[in-house]
Amino acid sequence: METERLIGKYDGQKKGPLLICIGGMHGNEPAGVAALEILFRLIEIEPESNPSFTFCGRILGLRGNTRALRTKARYIDKDLNRLWMPENIHYIKATPRESLLSEELELLELITLIEGEIQAYQPEKIVLLDLHTTTAFGGIFSIATDDPESVKIAVELHAPVVKGMLEGIQGTTLHYFNTDNFGCPTVGVSFESGQHDETLSINRAIAATINCMRTIGCVRAEDVENRHDALLIEYSKDLPKVLELIMCHSIKAGDKFQMMPDYRNFQSVRKGEVLARDRHGPVYAIEDGRILMPLYQKKGDDGFFLIRELENGY
Repeated sequence: METERLIGKYDGQKKGPLLICIGGMHGNEPAGVAALEILFRLIEIEPESNPSFTFCGRILGLRGNTRALRTKARYIDKDLNRLWMPENIHYIKATPRESLLSEELELLELITLIEGEIQAYQPEKIVLLDLHTTTAFGGIFSIATDDPESVKIAVELHAPVVKGMLEGIQGTTLHYFNTDNFGCPTVGVSFESGQHDETLSINRAIAATINCMRTIGCVRAEDVENRHDALLIEYSKDLPKVLELIMCHSIKAGDKFQMMPDYRNFQSVRKGEVLARDRHGPVYAIEDGRILMPLYQKKGDDGFFLIRELENGY
């Protein structure tokens, strides 16, 4: 299973941060996996064309939900990116494998591999970059934690930064990847590179990962081509720089939730606008704002997020 999960591992000439990149945390989001597969090939051949290339630290590329990736479904039994809670991980570690659901096995395998890498490398700092895509078109964005370094990394990805998202959901990698759980300075960022099936979503995920490597000191700025910045800046040029969460519409079993058609990420909505319908009737926007991640797939616990632009920056 480790062979299937491990996309690549690269050690630099100098000790430095451990950068953990995960693609395919949801099985219908293959762009992050494809991006990391290409990235590791680029890193391996870089010294051939650039003899002065140096790498500091270790980068680890992982497939998230391998079982769901095989079926191209968001998940099999549970959303893997809602299970990252300390008490849940303790339960999973203490439970026989044959009693675990698919995503619980995925989490067990992921955390075992990651903890093994941390133990072996003994990094001074851990950085997580979790690569995702969305069902809707209309924009790329980063999700940062309250950690100032998380915000700094997110800003350097040249995409809108959405703050407060972790208050609307629970059990994500960003909730778990913090210093308390790993015993050394740990910071996490999520990057949404576009729509699931967009070819450019792969390119943008590659660019974001390279920019992250530059920001945390794995590679020198002079070794990063300007086109990686340009690709992300061009796609985000008409989008707000920083936004915050207003609310998340959670879906309960039996709700029969159905998003109204053709909404795009960052599309403006007005208070009282009908955004969706469920068994209770219309679902309205509670105030003016912008819509994010409208649900246009069968599986998922979040119908949409409502966000607003922050005028005072970071």
